[in-house]
Amino acid sequence: MDAVTVIRDKRDGLRLTDEQIQWFVGRYAEGDVVADEQAAALAMAIFFNGMESSELDAWTRAMVDTGQTLDLTEVGRPTVDKHSTGGVGDKVSLVLVPMVAACGAAVPQLSGRGLGHTGGTLDKMEAIPGWTSKLEPEAMIRILREVGGVIAGASADLAPADQRLYALRDVTSTVDSIPLIASSIMSKKIAEGTDALVLDVKVGSGAFLPELDRARELAATMVGIGERNGVRTVALLTAMETVLGRAVGNALEVSEALEVLDGGGPPDLVEVTVALAREMVSLAGLHVDPADVLSSGRAREVWNAMVRAQGGDPLASLAKAPHSEIIRAEATGVLTRVDCRSVGIAAWRLGAGRERKEDSVSASAGVICLAKPGELVKVGDPILELHTEDDSRFYAAKAALTRAITVADEMPSPTPLVIDRVD
Repeated sequence: MDAVTVIRDKRDGLRLTDEQIQWFVGRYAEGDVVADEQAAALAMAIFFNGMESSELDAWTRAMVDTGQTLDLTEVGRPTVDKHSTGGVGDKVSLVLVPMVAACGAAVPQLSGRGLGHTGGTLDKMEAIPGWTSKLEPEAMIRILREVGGVIAGASADLAPADQRLYALRDVTSTVDSIPLIASSIMSKKIAEGTDALVLDVKVGSGAFLPELDRARELAATMVGIGERNGVRTVALLTAMETVLGRAVGNALEVSEALEVLDGGGPPDLVEVTVALAREMVSLAGLHVDPADVLSSGRAREVWNAMVRAQGGDPLASLAKAPHSEIIRAEATGVLTRVDCRSVGIAAWRLGAGRERKEDSVSASAGVICLAKPGELVKVGDPILELHTEDDSRFYAAKAALTRAITVADEMPSPTPLVIDRVD
């Protein structure tokens, strides 16, 4: 077996054998036989030629086999997780995990950090004083057993081949490949050991894949991988044309999530979160309505216990930015558009996001949508409120919003938040 032959076969459109895949992925993870440039060449060949479903299953399994698989059998509850493809203002996990845990499931949410215009769940949670994302497997299982929910960073031992390959794809323009995206996500979820999984595949200007057809293809691909690997899997396609909720930025999003847990919060955020929670509860075989659990206050109680179990103070004050500036309406009429991606880029430039994985983020920076599409506005009305620790960042943030806001004479047609379901 040699790397050049594997690359050539995929370059020429052949289906790689299971043995080729297992050898290549395993040797790349070990870091001594397959070089980065060879892995990059194979990723580019996959980008152009795709993978058959059985080939993709073998690829995903090979990535899982490069590391450990968590054993959650001692948790004592049905296990179910959720993964989002990422968006702007997507603080769903912060509400969803304690809500589903309060329904009786165990939710082992292994999350990531933000990059570019999309936010990361770990960055948001780290805005809570004292909270840590670093948990050993034994501690994670104990918290799942006692509390029901965990939000933590993935261990370096979980699908390590994927971690190496993802960094390489990021610098070789091979991120946007459905087989590679699907296997990257699903290898970590399979290694996580959960019984069931709900996928939140975002669609719209603020999403990783803005086109509906591509998002639906990704959803179907991931559902297929999950089901064939013994993980009960369902996907919802949800709208990301505008900010979910009103807050974008780490502490700002935590604050908004707490509003929902306390029985309030933006209706769009509540709707999407409850829809995903119902899918998770159903897959877990539980007979309870998450909306009732949310309104009862039990989800907030689980949140407090989750935060304390990971070293945080759920009652601590969150960071507030020392500088703010308002973006105002330049016309009178109906606000028909606040471009989601532009708002995400503005929040990133204000300090809430990062350009490279090693960059630090500001807890307090971000954007609040004071008005949302469908609302009537007059000239001078506040539309967006920008927050930052460094007022020199306002110029670049406002530049990202130059063409982001549209005011028209007619009300836009309503669009559903939950677009489709794939199972």
